[in-house]
Amino acid sequence: MHDEIPTVTLPSGIAVPALGLGTWKMGEIKNRANEEIDSLRLGIDLGMTLVDTAEMYGDGGAERVVGKALEDRRDEVFLVSKLYPWNASRAGTIAACESSLARLDTDRIDLYLLHWRGEYPLTETVAAFETLRSQGKIGAWGVSNFDVPDMEELFAVEGGSNCAANQVLYNLARRGIEHDLLPWCQTRGVAVMAYSPIEQGLLAHNPELIRIAKAYQATPAQLAVAFLLEREGVIAIPKSASLKRVRENRGAADIEISEEDMDALDLAFSPPTQKVPLEMI
Repeated sequence: MHDEIPTVTLPSGIAVPALGLGTWKMGEIKNRANEEIDSLRLGIDLGMTLVDTAEMYGDGGAERVVGKALEDRRDEVFLVSKLYPWNASRAGTIAACESSLARLDTDRIDLYLLHWRGEYPLTETVAAFETLRSQGKIGAWGVSNFDVPDMEELFAVEGGSNCAANQVLYNLARRGIEHDLLPWCQTRGVAVMAYSPIEQGLLAHNPELIRIAKAYQATPAQLAVAFLLEREGVIAIPKSASLKRVRENRGAADIEISEEDMDALDLAFSPPTQKVPLEMI
């Protein structure tokens, strides 16, 4: 038996799992589609019912994989997708959303994000998001790869404070947001979605993480994800097309890291002492 997956409450009052399913690099190789679909369906079975994707992933291929995985399970899942910045004009955002809805084979996206900032004014993108929300095509909207100045500019735009989430690079090796961006979002109730929570697998080979994980009979990857689950308002979205790894990721929610081991993690992966520019991959 697993422990319950912790939840994060969005500004709308909806509680979503703090441990979800990423889909980066899915939909790129046709003969892997069934494996990817199976991994997503297993994750949903295990309670990781937040699924994150984007029109960028596999040039729409990941959205198609997600659509097939959810074809008879759409109502079980909180679905997140993202649009390219060059589609983020008022008309372009609405058109991009329609295209994503078609690939996902659904009538709604629960959370729709601007993937990163581009040339279009935030006023246009926010206005489009609000139109889509009023039409019921999205449930909420947010951003990705926004640092504190970007968030402040966004909140100054009419309707900008309706932003529900900010998806950023955050893991033990990339703790810069803990200095300013994470507390900024926590204070305002903006969920932080942590992509690449295992640093694309690199953290699994860290000797200190391996040492600490042994005490929990866990893998270093599980401990890396568990670290994020200890953070208020943070949602981790590890990606895997391996059924074994999906089960492993789910086990991260069963780990409660002791204060002593949190201190050890701080020694191995120093938290920031000053502003660090937002990192991206």
